[in-house]
Amino acid sequence: MRKIVILTGAGISAESGLGTFRAEGGLWAQHRIEDVATPEGFARDPKLVMEFYNARRAQAAEAAPNEGHRALARLEQDFDGEVVVVTQNVDDLHEKAGSRKVMHMHGALKSALCATCDHRWPAPLVMAPGDACPACERPTARPDIVWFGEMPYDMDEIFEHLAGADLFASIGTSGNVYPAAGFVAEARRSGARTVEFNIEPSLVGSQFDDIRIGSASQTLPRWVEELLAR
Repeated sequence: MRKIVILTGAGISAESGLGTFRAEGGLWAQHRIEDVATPEGFARDPKLVMEFYNARRAQAAEAAPNEGHRALARLEQDFDGEVVVVTQNVDDLHEKAGSRKVMHMHGALKSALCATCDHRWPAPLVMAPGDACPACERPTARPDIVWFGEMPYDMDEIFEHLAGADLFASIGTSGNVYPAAGFVAEARRSGARTVEFNIEPSLVGSQFDDIRIGSASQTLPRWVEELLAR
């Protein structure tokens, strides 16, 4: 086995205290998706959207990686082959744990994006409507987040990785959101073995060769031990 591709979702970050998309009482529960996670919502009320992501950025800055994140970083370090983490999460907990090859398909809280020239730069902890782009100086800064209706990042590269995978793992994802929900089918078409880690089977759970139920912080360290012992 030479290549492992891993998809991570909100479930792994939830164990570090970051609310999932559907968590009761969390940041997401206080707002409609249409208001804070769409281009149209940003156009209607940029102040609300900026404040929402400022709160998420502050929360993520204080969060620490859990044993699941650390297990994946150890796998990347010690596996005799390539490990690629594709995450739907916009926090940097994988990087904090030590993972180096991480692809943020839905963007990153630590990054700002210019809506005019597509320049990216490290986001300040607090962003405001009308912030200027350091490259073109237009007042069109926005969070570097892929909103509903926008194309996820790096899709061509991600599909290339899936096509070359020997093993595909999905961790803490619901199977609700495409294109990520289709990654298991893509990996299977390429002959990869597939495994899902989740609190309960996802909507695409039937497509996996193996399903491991439980928290990522408990199941992932055991799995990594198994892989590295082979």
